[in-house]
Amino acid sequence: MESYLYIQPLIALIAGIVILIAPRILNYVVAFYLILVGLTGLMPHLMSGNGVM
Repeated sequence: MESYLYIQPLIALIAGIVILIAPRILNYVVAFYLILVGLTGLMPHLMSGNGVM
């Protein structure tokens, strides 16, 4: 479960670099980042079988 904690900073770093290189795609990068962070946050709950609620 701890491996999910290392994914979020990596995603943020990659998103920041992409925004610096190509600022025109900021909306897509932010949307992609939010989706990935949401999925990584839900993943431990979904894998444990407890469900989200």
